[in-house]
Amino acid sequence: MGRQPCCDKVGLTKGPWTADEDKKLVNFILTNGQCCWRVVPKLAGLLRCGKSCRLRWTNYLRPDLKRGLLSDFEKKLVIDLHAQLGNRWSKIASHLPGRTDNEIKNHWNTHIKKKLKKMGIDPVTHQHLSPPEVDTTEEVGPFPVKSTISTNDKIMSPFKSNDVLLANNSNFCIDEIPVIGPHEILLPPTPSASSNAAQSIEGYCSNKLNSDIWDQEFGDVFDFLGDLNCFKFV
Repeated sequence: MGRQPCCDKVGLTKGPWTADEDKKLVNFILTNGQCCWRVVPKLAGLLRCGKSCRLRWTNYLRPDLKRGLLSDFEKKLVIDLHAQLGNRWSKIASHLPGRTDNEIKNHWNTHIKKKLKKMGIDPVTHQHLSPPEVDTTEEVGPFPVKSTISTNDKIMSPFKSNDVLLANNSNFCIDEIPVIGPHEILLPPTPSASSNAAQSIEGYCSNKLNSDIWDQEFGDVFDFLGDLNCFKFV
């Protein structure tokens, strides 16, 4: 069951208030004080509803109303109260004399909220915003691999601090370091291949020595030495 309307709004004036209407409302409030807003229009001689008279007096006509932007002290107070009360603008306005709830709400949405975001503070929870994550995509094979790195994560370098200082030194030149091509890299021989070659040479030499080679002519000796050159020593 909703709230009962203040009037039937039949034959009432709508739109902006005139100077004559403002004068009538101010004179009635200053003379009689604030009373039930439902009867104020009739007693003040206005063709307005009670809600319209209340808002006009509270937001524009009351004498203690402050004009202009909020001061630095008022802004800080609004931020502290908002952290405790949230968007309860009427209660926040009760702590700031001369300020209206509508004015504070508009100033919050226009200035204070944007300022808090620039400072890295969430205007709803009043907590520091989490740092943004850096989305990096690397091509690994036919499929891209996405990795998310937070700005708080420390990337460890494979180099020591001395190596980095050496690389940043202007006297250090990488052109003086010789470059070895892939074809110049020699792989160590496998144990099986070297042992087989040694056994083959030993067997061949023993056969030749047992065949009384020294009793033969020098030509056979040179043939024997030539046969040894056929073996590849790895």
